[in-house]
Formats: sequence, C-alpha cells, structure tokens
Amino acid sequence: MRERLVPESIMIVDDQPENLNLLGLALRGKGYDVRPVPSGKIALRAAAMAAPDLILLDIHMPDMDGYEVCRRLKKDERLRKIPVLFISAMNGTEDKMRAFDAGGVDYVTKPFQFEEVCARVMTHLELRRLHAELERHNVQLQELVAAQVKEISDSQIAVIFALAKLSESRDDDTGKHIDRVRAICKMLAMELAANGECPAIDDTYVENIFWASPLHDVGKVGIVDAILLKPGKLTADEFDVMMTHTIIGAKTLEAVSRQYRNNAFLNMGVEIARSHHERWDGAGYPDGLAGENIPLSARIMAVADVYDALRSERPYKTAFSHEKTRDIILEETGAQFAPLIVNAFRCAEENLAELYERSYN
Repeated sequence: MRERLVPESIMIVDDQPENLNLLGLALRGKGYDVRPVPSGKIALRAAAMAAPDLILLDIHMPDMDGYEVCRRLKKDERLRKIPVLFISAMNGTEDKMRAFDAGGVDYVTKPFQFEEVCARVMTHLELRRLHAELERHNVQLQELVAAQVKEISDSQIAVIFALAKLSESRDDDTGKHIDRVRAICKMLAMELAANGECPAIDDTYVENIFWASPLHDVGKVGIVDAILLKPGKLTADEFDVMMTHTIIGAKTLEAVSRQYRNNAFLNMGVEIARSHHERWDGAGYPDGLAGENIPLSARIMAVADVYDALRSERPYKTAFSHEKTRDIILEETGAQFAPLIVNAFRCAEENLAELYERSYN
C-alpha cells in the first residue's frame, strides 16, 4: 500500500452494529480513518458535511435502501465521484446489476473475507487517486495550452497592430486615428448589442471589432506618397489608385487568414479592410455592395471612420464640431450609412463627444 500522510476516509453504512464493528476493526488495522454510519439518511447528511474517500454500502436497511442512497450520492455534484462498494448478502445477478446501475463500482457478497474487502478497498482508492491526478494533469495541460494560444494570439495582434500603426503614420500626424476609431467601433457595437437588434453581436464580436478595426486602412502602405499625401483634391485617376487600398489591405490580410481559417479576428479584419468604403445605397467601392450585403463590421466601421475624419484636422480642412459631424452623418442615413448603425450612433453620441474632448485636450 502507498504511504499516506493523511489517512483516507472510509464510510461504512450498515444497520447491523456487528458488521460496522467488524469492518471498522479490519480497516482501521490497515491505517484508514473509518466512519461507521447506521442508516442511509444519516450517511447522506454526514457525507454532505464531510465527503469520505470511499463508501462501503449495505443494501437492506430500514429507512432507505442502499440503491437509493447510491442514486442520491450520484446526483450530488459534490459527492458523485466518491466510489461506492456495495456489501450485501443478496447474491443474485439482478441484485448486482441494480447496484451497478445505481452507480456502484464494485459488489462484495456477505459473508465476506476481510482480506478480500481490504484488497478491493485499496484498489478503488488507488483508482480514485489516479483519476484525481489525471484530472489535475488535464486542467494543468488546458491552462498551459490556453496560455500558449493567448501568447500566440497576443503576438499576432501586436504585429498586425504595429503594421496598422505604420500605415497610419504616413498620413496621420496625431497617431491617434486608429485608437479613436477602434473605440468608436466598440461603442457602436455595444450599443447595437444593448438594443437587441443585432443578435450576431456578443462580447466576442465586440472584442474582435475593437482589435480588427485598426486594420481598415492597412492597404494604404501600398499607395504612393504623391497620392496618399497630396494636400489638394485628387484627380479621377489618382482617386482610382487610392481606392485600391481596400483591395490591397484585404488581400494582405487574406494571405494571413488562410493560415488561420477559423480566426474570427482576422476574418473580420478582411471584411473591414475591403468593405468599409461601401455605401448602403450601393454607390461605394470596391465591390458596389448595398444594404445588408455589406458585412456588419464594415457598416459599423463606415460610420466610425467618417466621424473621425470629419472631427479631425487635416492640411486641407479644419476639425468639425460634434454637432456638425452628427448632422452630416444623419443626412447620409439610408444613403451612405446603414440606418441601424446611425441609430446606434445617436444613442452613443454623448460618449463619442466626450471621447474627442479627452483625445484632443
């Protein structure tokens, strides 16, 4: 027997005092902590107060038979893993099957040999210890895998976010555009979730759009400075080139997402990069999508991007007030912007105004 620092606890449940005494004496001699109990009802109360490591259970008892005691133990989440060994004078196959169906792990027939009982007790206690060790190992393994996956995920986010920052640095002097845009997207998504009009939006969706939204203009790394940084109005040809940043960004992210096909964050990044300049009325680019054919994440991004662009100072324009920006967005409801997203914008506009007061002051 393995050496134990703390004696394992065995509850013996039997209405016959002589059986309690004989079994108790034998098991104490093997170093176990023995808890004799004269009835099933008392056994259930005692086990709930302090769970034993194993239970030896008689079947014929006056207040509650052993089958019922075992069934109740197995229904209790705190007690269901305790191994139950039935000890009974009933030796029919049907009796034994009922015991196993109730949740017993073994069956000893009276009259019994003490050494046989002790050997079976030792075996099932060892199995219980091994099972507990396996569960602990599995938990540790799951925690280790989760930590490694999180580390990989965090690393991927950091690299992609750095790429977005690099793209932003070419045409945004403040360096805060993507920080503000992701905050706006999160506010709008949370508002949509709160009003219950978008069942697809849950906590995971909100988290994904917060991290994916900075990727909306990542394709601008492929636009030449002469066009990207031009202070005046673009020519038609120049604008055609500028529009390709949506395709460049989407294809860049698609190359990464093919290696991680089930990564919702990257898949959303592709949607946003490609479709955030689509319009609700179908007059946007690059694909001329309309209405709900535009991915929800891109519809949210469209409002967030325009709001930030209008509120921000540029070489060719001054920063608009919140009120003026709001009025422009409202005028474009049903044309450039999805009505549902604009409604969420209206509900969140006080928080948006506060965001810009903090960002610029």
